[in-house]
Amino acid sequence: MRGAPGIVSEAMNSDQPTRRIRVALLFGGRSSEHAVSCATAAGVMRAIDRAAYDIIPVGIAPDGRWVVVADDPAPLELTTANRPEVPVDAPSVLVPTSTRDRTLKALDAGEIPTELGEVDVVFPLLHGPYGEDGTVQGLLELADIRYVGSGVLASAVGMDKHYMKVVFAGAGLPVGPYAVVPDARWRHEREAVRAEIAALGLPVFVKPARAGSSMGITKVTDAGALDAAIEAAREHDLKVLVEAAIVGREIECAVLQGHDGAPPRTSEVGEIVVRPGHGHEFYDFEAKYLDGSAVELSCPADVPPEVADTIRAYAARAFSALGCEGLARVDCFYTDDGTVLVNEINTMPGFTPTSMYPQMWRASGLTYPDLIDELIALALERPLGLR
Repeated sequence: MRGAPGIVSEAMNSDQPTRRIRVALLFGGRSSEHAVSCATAAGVMRAIDRAAYDIIPVGIAPDGRWVVVADDPAPLELTTANRPEVPVDAPSVLVPTSTRDRTLKALDAGEIPTELGEVDVVFPLLHGPYGEDGTVQGLLELADIRYVGSGVLASAVGMDKHYMKVVFAGAGLPVGPYAVVPDARWRHEREAVRAEIAALGLPVFVKPARAGSSMGITKVTDAGALDAAIEAAREHDLKVLVEAAIVGREIECAVLQGHDGAPPRTSEVGEIVVRPGHGHEFYDFEAKYLDGSAVELSCPADVPPEVADTIRAYAARAFSALGCEGLARVDCFYTDDGTVLVNEINTMPGFTPTSMYPQMWRASGLTYPDLIDELIALALERPLGLR
């Protein structure tokens, strides 16, 4: 495995060529997926090779403040009894904006700023808007700071399920029927919007256009419940996507960027099965993160070899169509008549040790710590600036 410990970053001090690579773990954020992001950070903290890396945990509080967080995963665990949150009263973090400076500084009220150290790479473990959508990536690009994952454009398009589908269709990838409900149209053309959605048939899935972790999603089986479902999605995003229900199975594939311009690499395909009797009609937030007994992962998924090959090929094409870097998870539908449709791509998929993305790579022979190494290595070898 080509790991990060053998790479000497240009950000390292010339008089310290063998020091450990310094990684800033960035987590929390302003989105509704704040707690999931904290849990992801806890997983990485526990698994990252401390002999190879020094880490600087940096939390983004719900109000957007960047703060110093203790290097302790326990308070960041997501359980039924604990929804972790980045503290707002911790010392602030000052982020460099010059291409000549990669040093993070801590600023406590009334105190002189202290240096947290020069950062070689940022690992943005952020989910949802204001983190996974190109905003943080743009900030890091301004300062020429290397980071794990996709750049500004791929992150923004991957976050917006509407434009994601437009790009997929333009690249010749098959997508399911859907309707978009922008804020202005819902406020001023509601009857026309309802008519467009009615053409999709029932049931439909109503979801925020720019959210993840199954936040704000409703399965609508009765047209009378449509307005309430749209309003529930609008609590997370004023732009809403309505998708026709696809009869079939959801099969997922993990993607890693290739080294030195090589094609993307794909994992074994996997399937999440929601067990009956647990009160989850689909793979919702509680089933994903709080009720481990409600779901079962099958990897490799029980599909014909040619179907698995098609899903892997579609996943690599989707990754390339958006210009993704680092990592992504691509979710496909495998219908009862044998058709494969691309549903969506996640440029920062769930990344706890039990999340689908690491589990699919584990089934493909890449452990969680090695996966972290690989992502840091990809970030460090990537050129700065336009690419």
